[in-house]
Amino acid sequence: MRKQEARAVALGFVLCAVLLLGAAVQVQARENLSSSDLTSYGPGEAMAGEILVQFNPGVSSAAIDAINRVHGTSVAYRSPFAGFFRLRLPPGRGVAEMVAAYQRQSQVTYAEPNFVRRSLTAPNDPYYGYQWNFDDSLSPNPYGGANGGGINLEPAWDMSSGTGVIVAVIDTGIAYENYSERVRNRKRTYYQAPDLAQTDFAPGYDFVNNDLHPNDDNSHGTHVAGTIAQSTANALGVAGIAFDATLMPVKVLDANGSGTDAEVADGIYYAVDNGADVLNLSLGGAGSSTTLGNAVAYAYQHGATVVCAAGNEGAGSNSPSYPAAYDAYCIAVAATRYDETRAYYSNYGSYVDIAAPGGDVTVDQNGDGYVDGILQNTFNPNTRNTGDFGYWFFQGTSMATPHVSGVAALLIADGVAGPDQVREALQSTAEDKGAPGWDSYYGWGIVDAYAALNCALAPVHDVAVTSVSAPSSAVQGEGVSVDVTAANLGDFTESFTVTLADATDSVPIGSQTVSPAAHASQTLAFTWPTATASTGNHLLRAEASAVSGESNLTNNVATTTVSIIPPGQMMHVAGIDMALKTAGVNTAALATVTIVDGGGTAVSGVGVFGHWSGASSDSDTGLTDGAGRVTLQSNNVKRALHGTTFTFTIDSVSLAGWSYDSGSNLETSDSISVP
Repeated sequence: MRKQEARAVALGFVLCAVLLLGAAVQVQARENLSSSDLTSYGPGEAMAGEILVQFNPGVSSAAIDAINRVHGTSVAYRSPFAGFFRLRLPPGRGVAEMVAAYQRQSQVTYAEPNFVRRSLTAPNDPYYGYQWNFDDSLSPNPYGGANGGGINLEPAWDMSSGTGVIVAVIDTGIAYENYSERVRNRKRTYYQAPDLAQTDFAPGYDFVNNDLHPNDDNSHGTHVAGTIAQSTANALGVAGIAFDATLMPVKVLDANGSGTDAEVADGIYYAVDNGADVLNLSLGGAGSSTTLGNAVAYAYQHGATVVCAAGNEGAGSNSPSYPAAYDAYCIAVAATRYDETRAYYSNYGSYVDIAAPGGDVTVDQNGDGYVDGILQNTFNPNTRNTGDFGYWFFQGTSMATPHVSGVAALLIADGVAGPDQVREALQSTAEDKGAPGWDSYYGWGIVDAYAALNCALAPVHDVAVTSVSAPSSAVQGEGVSVDVTAANLGDFTESFTVTLADATDSVPIGSQTVSPAAHASQTLAFTWPTATASTGNHLLRAEASAVSGESNLTNNVATTTVSIIPPGQMMHVAGIDMALKTAGVNTAALATVTIVDGGGTAVSGVGVFGHWSGASSDSDTGLTDGAGRVTLQSNNVKRALHGTTFTFTIDSVSLAGWSYDSGSNLETSDSISVP
């Protein structure tokens, strides 16, 4: 490669993330995001004119439509995976105002801004050079090998090359095919990167253009993908870490790298549902959201290892970047330079788990005549000419993240099972930097591929935490009874402790010790006070750990989700009184619903949403009067015969500041037949 081909890269901090949908979902393609699309919200930025809303399970489409009509919103999109809605706001209504309005609805699980996430590549001028980030030449690592800024990769290739592992690159797409398309009367042609010609690809999806061709139009995703699985030993260009792994291109970033939580979340669901073992998320931004948190929880619960960039806010920033800061589910990656110091742009903080080479294109510390960026094959990021390929130096936590994803693929191909075991192998063998043990700059240290593959994890035993049982919802501040089923089976004969925690708020709930003699399943009872729990969905996580003897138990984690409802008054349906109304040849049914509070006092102004079935098929809604009653009437049936049955079912009950108890022992449906 001629030196003049290693041109300057002028990448800004404006690369971000977009929508990833299932292949069968048809939605309108959108233009790239611009500043006029965005609004400031709390710690981050969000899409103006829209919010994300998740309705409670069982709330009917008719009830949702009625609520949206009251607020003047319209449905822009509904997730086919998690079911959340992206709602367009009426003119003149702000994001904060409408989030608060929907949060007051008892049928709503959560409402929040549609935050923007950005890919995390730092700008500067790269030149062609060598992949020092894979090499090792300096201080010895007590876990094996030596480290000189790189990840000790070459000896690891004798043990694993990633065969059979699928890594989803959730990014701007990948230059993985030769393909032409016409978009808005303009032809766009894509080309496969020359150094990806021997890389294996799984079917992916393009959620920017909503088609089956997730091609890169930015250059970021192709560079990230190359670090993970660039074609290797092909007498061309550069190498990849897990070169026999399969890449799944999931285009969630537009040409400007822009996107939102709605888009990123569905990208995660899609990748998991289509078999990805590792998810690489070289993107992030300020502001925590339930939508994004639920998505990474889903990936973790389904056995996928989620690796995220820690952020590029700079030397003085310890502000969390999401999704990396969802620490229960994600491995957050900070960036280092050739000399193994933290890169000047890399975030730090309590959520950082591990570090990897991210590069620094302002220096040439290894003296090879080129800047110390991360080198990969991609097209020109300045012109975005999708046919103008070269070898480019990039820097950023975006570049550090695929190092960890690639090593995770090597581990999984070598038999390490599950995200907890992958995390343990990576973190326990990392080269310790900074303060001894974990620290906020490097996490557990710089990833070491060879040491991780040589990690002698403790023997596997058949020990189980088989289930966590709790109510699906609870009022904030009230105690919740939680049962955990556990057993120590087979050849495991030591005591072990079961710990229950609120993983969403990172708050411990309690722990109990299981006797080694109790090989049969037993149920452990816990009480979760919820006094300090935030409103919304919470993941409860029960985990077994050894008291003595063997450790690293298998089948030792179980989870469940509980929705915490804001404190307020509780109401329920006291009864449904049915009657018939006949006028000439027409017969209709009347359902009088009575709503009372916990003490039996009538509650007025309650919105009751329901539907008719049987003889009539229509939806009705109304507000209770001073006696707590509302009467809803079915459509007419002409000349209704003997035995004709009308059934009314309540879909939802709503009043601002109140919670609705729809327990199984309460009447929510009734019928009446023509005599």
